[in-house]
Amino acid sequence: MSATLATVSYIGATILFILSLGGLSNPETSRRGNLYGIIGMTIAVLATVFGPQVTPTGYAWIVGAMVVGAAIGLYAARIVKMTQMPELVALMHSLVGIAAVFIGFANYIDPAATSQFKGAEKTIHELEIYIGVLIGAVTFSGSVIAFGKLSGKIGGKPVLLPARHWINLIGLLVVIYFGGVFINTHSVAEGMTPLIVMTVIALLFGIHMVMAIGGADMPVVISMLNSYSGWAAAATGFMLNNNLLIVTGALVGSSGAILSYIMCRAMNRHFIAVIAGGFGTGEGAPAAAGVQPAGEVSPILAPETAELLRGAKNVIIVPGYGMAVAQAQHSVYEITKFLRDKGVNVRFGIHPVAGRMPGHMNVLLAEAKVPYDIVLEMDELNGDFPDTDVSMVIGANDIVNPAAQDDPTSPIAGMPVLEVWKAKTSIVMKRSMASGYAGVDNPLFYKENNRMLFGEAKKTLDEVMVALKAA
Repeated sequence: MSATLATVSYIGATILFILSLGGLSNPETSRRGNLYGIIGMTIAVLATVFGPQVTPTGYAWIVGAMVVGAAIGLYAARIVKMTQMPELVALMHSLVGIAAVFIGFANYIDPAATSQFKGAEKTIHELEIYIGVLIGAVTFSGSVIAFGKLSGKIGGKPVLLPARHWINLIGLLVVIYFGGVFINTHSVAEGMTPLIVMTVIALLFGIHMVMAIGGADMPVVISMLNSYSGWAAAATGFMLNNNLLIVTGALVGSSGAILSYIMCRAMNRHFIAVIAGGFGTGEGAPAAAGVQPAGEVSPILAPETAELLRGAKNVIIVPGYGMAVAQAQHSVYEITKFLRDKGVNVRFGIHPVAGRMPGHMNVLLAEAKVPYDIVLEMDELNGDFPDTDVSMVIGANDIVNPAAQDDPTSPIAGMPVLEVWKAKTSIVMKRSMASGYAGVDNPLFYKENNRMLFGEAKKTLDEVMVALKAA
């Protein structure tokens, strides 16, 4: 393939990637967006493999690597459950990071890649390598820790070292100092020492940064690491002089940064505050700050819940991570379909940080065939709760906590929440009275118009469905 044809292919792939992002912004066009992305990536891979930069002797290595990678991808796609998607995404981000690190070192020690640069070009190329390895190392170690937290292998409680901000500042100054040393070296052997020192510091910083972030901020962490992986890919593109990788990395990096901003706004948090860490405990661990709610809860059973739903005209369902853990989305769909067939107006309210990653609840509901047009964002239906007969919360906690509005001393004060308590009756489905991932007790449980439906979500919802059909 000629260089001109490869360039044209890259332009086509870039357009398809942009169309893919546009399609993924709406549930109704997400399938088409996903298809655009698949076609664009196929074109990009073929144009790279058969492009002028790859010699025929390298085809065997490339094909072997692609076969291994495809086998791992297919295996993961078959065994990974939808509830495990957040940790899988974090793990994929780590692969992008470690690839950037390996490519940076390989590019630096390859004589053919460095001998062509002289003077200012050499300085710029070495700066690209240094920054690319730096971003890649932070992305890799941070993503591995995020994977551990999301999968439960590492606790969600933030680990806050004494003088942690000073530690980060010292690390940054050391990285800048060794960056100057690296650029002013005269040989590869001489430059390896500052490059390795920086890589170790970057790996430690990635671990320290994510360990200090509490469980309540994990959705923001996922989008943040998504952005980091994009910038790591862009840096890799500069190292390899691959324009498509630069553009694609910039698209991922910028979209991830915008998503991080949206998530922070949905939690009334500043991005710097998230990076500084310290918000959220392990699920079920109560937080010290905030006024503790008082009162008695009013339990309800599945038959009584079915009776309330059957007599309602307007129902809003608010799903949370508990629904994902119980894999209850299909049971939710069955109840929704039954009620809609009876003329009940059923809608879903989705908070931007519901679950453990952006769009987590939307994906689960789409998998269960819930119609897109009844799945609404928080801002779209928050004003409808006063006219709602039953609001049903399935495994959510922090995103329906009235303390965010009523208690200025609460750790989540000012966070926009779904105002489910304004419905005539609210029903909260939980396994216990444990607090949410932010570690904040919920006054909703004690309100007069609230009922607590205890039990494992899928089993309890199946019981509700049986009671609905029996009536």
